[in-house]
Amino acid sequence: MWISDKWEDYRLLDCGRGEKLERWGQYTLVRPDPQAIWDTPRNNPAWKRHSARYSRSSTGGGQWDRNTLPERWQVRYGDLTFNVKPMNFKHTGLFPEQAANWDFARAQIKAAGRPVSVLNLFAYTGGATVACAAAGASVCHVDAAKGMVAWAKENAKASGLEQAPIRWIVDDCGKFVEREIRRGRRYDAVIMDPPSYGRGPSGEIWKLEESLWPFVNLVSGVLSDRPLFVIINSYTTGLAPSVLTYIMESIFTRQFGGHTVSGELGLPVDDTGLVLPCGATGRWTAKGGV
Repeated sequence: MWISDKWEDYRLLDCGRGEKLERWGQYTLVRPDPQAIWDTPRNNPAWKRHSARYSRSSTGGGQWDRNTLPERWQVRYGDLTFNVKPMNFKHTGLFPEQAANWDFARAQIKAAGRPVSVLNLFAYTGGATVACAAAGASVCHVDAAKGMVAWAKENAKASGLEQAPIRWIVDDCGKFVEREIRRGRRYDAVIMDPPSYGRGPSGEIWKLEESLWPFVNLVSGVLSDRPLFVIINSYTTGLAPSVLTYIMESIFTRQFGGHTVSGELGLPVDDTGLVLPCGATGRWTAKGGV
């Protein structure tokens, strides 16, 4: 398991009974978490003095109960700054467990000893984008949601990277990769965070279990002759990390050599000293990668 334990502005204070208690800067949030199925004592007083709680509705969806919460604020991770804005379906615009992947990508880029170009697909609000740009890479950030790309630009600016070599693309990721292959444009690294389910611009259905293999196979065609790494994230329940290993070994290792390591991402829980699992990640690195 890769544990994101270097945060200062974010802490997972406690979790249980299907919820987690978090500190985001000076604010405490209670949010649903389907992994926290245990029934442990809620001894932390912040459970009752939270700044906001997201409660699910029995009819689907849910809503925030904001006690003392602004519309937006910022948190820092090392030299990176992110804008937090609680929105629909419990999200805040940031997945703090991904910090372990940001550190991994930055280490790969800095150790490469050459210019590195990164393609970030399903890039959301740009956590990986700003991390890679801060390490000196040129980045192409692609997401189908215009609002998410705008948010990512805000994060880049907040991190002092508004002049960094980042291309901001609002597009369907599959269509974009197909065009990049036809154009002959190549990248040294790819990061992707594909959804469990979605619809394309023409109504195409994306279902991770059916779409991931052909999509990853397609992405292999946009890698350079000297690729550095590929990261695939999955939050789909029931998809084992070893599935990502099998896919990445079958596609990237057969074509480029190197090796794949997959595992869970996790966040340390302050009150128990245990770790909350937060999804699966596969990391392929070229031979000689760190």
